[in-house]
Amino acid sequence: MSRLGHVTTGPYAPPVPARALTAVSADGARLHVEVHGPDGAPAVVLAHGWTCSTAFWAAQIRALATDHRVIAYDQRGHGRSPASPACSPEALADDLEAVLEAALAPRERAVIVGHSMGGMTVMAAAGRPGLREHAAAVLLCSTGSSRLVAEATVLPMRPGRVRTWLTHHVLGSRAPLGPVTPLARRILKYATMGAGSAPAMVEACARIVHACPRRVRYAWAHVLDLLDLDHAVRELRVPTAVVVGTADRLTPPAQARFLAAALPDCLGVTELPGVGHMTPVEAPEPVSARIRELAVTYLTIKEDA
Repeated sequence: MSRLGHVTTGPYAPPVPARALTAVSADGARLHVEVHGPDGAPAVVLAHGWTCSTAFWAAQIRALATDHRVIAYDQRGHGRSPASPACSPEALADDLEAVLEAALAPRERAVIVGHSMGGMTVMAAAGRPGLREHAAAVLLCSTGSSRLVAEATVLPMRPGRVRTWLTHHVLGSRAPLGPVTPLARRILKYATMGAGSAPAMVEACARIVHACPRRVRYAWAHVLDLLDLDHAVRELRVPTAVVVGTADRLTPPAQARFLAAALPDCLGVTELPGVGHMTPVEAPEPVSARIRELAVTYLTIKEDA
């Protein structure tokens, strides 16, 4: 289980949930789930990315939980969810189904939001009965379906085998991240955030990422290195919006454009100028507004139908 790492003051400090519960996945993995906001309100489900936790969604929870039921969970091995030897796209899909079953009523619909590995989780679950039962609409933030290492631009080199090999070793390193120091903040900002990111944003992300255990970070890096969900994108048959930062070095805008072309019901791509990979933290208002727009449009339609 991750060390609990997050800032404790300011807009990126995680709100206290109304309640917490445990979802049990198909292989017995236990997942920490938080529920924010009023019972009976329209539901939003948030799936975070690699090395993050529910704390990553603090700004969205604050913006939406006034009139939505916001459900956020820790991916296995992250945050308060214990690590598991099973690390695969299938396990991520199992986990999302378990969360939907535990937190939503039968046939209740929700807007499902995935950032980075969380978006890959949604894609991996595209053909699952649980997703088809509960997803009214989807928002994919800063994510991709394949060739993640080959297309990452973390290293300022020409694309090719050398850059891919070096990127593989940088992102998949077993080395501990250590404490959050000024140098660590600069490295994290360069790799994952836009140049204009405010210090509070960098600090919030650094605290979360550095709290992820080294073994968990390494295990999931290997999964992401080999990921190929191109086929799954075409099975995601619910209205789906895509958000990406123009300065994203981990899942560059080309990844988002590929998703848009492959999705059966794409609502378009929103490109956020100067924003890096951590879109929900770097651009909290546009991301929260897009989630709210999807909830107003698709949850209202489902309720009225």
